[in-house]
Amino acid sequence: MIQKILPILSVLILTSSCYNPDRNCSEFKDGKFAFTTTIDGEEKTTIFHRNGDLEVDYFEGKADSSSVRWINDCEYIVKKLNPKNKSEEQSVHMKILSTTSDSYIFQYNIVGESKHFRGTAIRTE
Repeated sequence: MIQKILPILSVLILTSSCYNPDRNCSEFKDGKFAFTTTIDGEEKTTIFHRNGDLEVDYFEGKADSSSVRWINDCEYIVKKLNPKNKSEEQSVHMKILSTTSDSYIFQYNIVGESKHFRGTAIRTE
């Protein structure tokens, strides 16, 4: 039985290890996007417009501006321009993991913290 499973398992491992998702990150440096997440059991959507080194987020009727510093084509740091408290002073590291024609999957975390989160941004324009 193991002799039959071993070759199949080997092929699956080799095939999956060669898979690299599409990452056309430069196509998502600028544009208008939507990101939906669940907060306290309720879905909330943030709309953000990124252009050059500026990103403006719109959440629950309020606008907030952040600077954007690109590390490479697929990673950047976001920092609020006018933080209102200590937690808003923390920079966020964003990493685009894969892209499609109109969206990208990203991973993000507070700079210096090990806990990562994931999300999907969808181009709206």
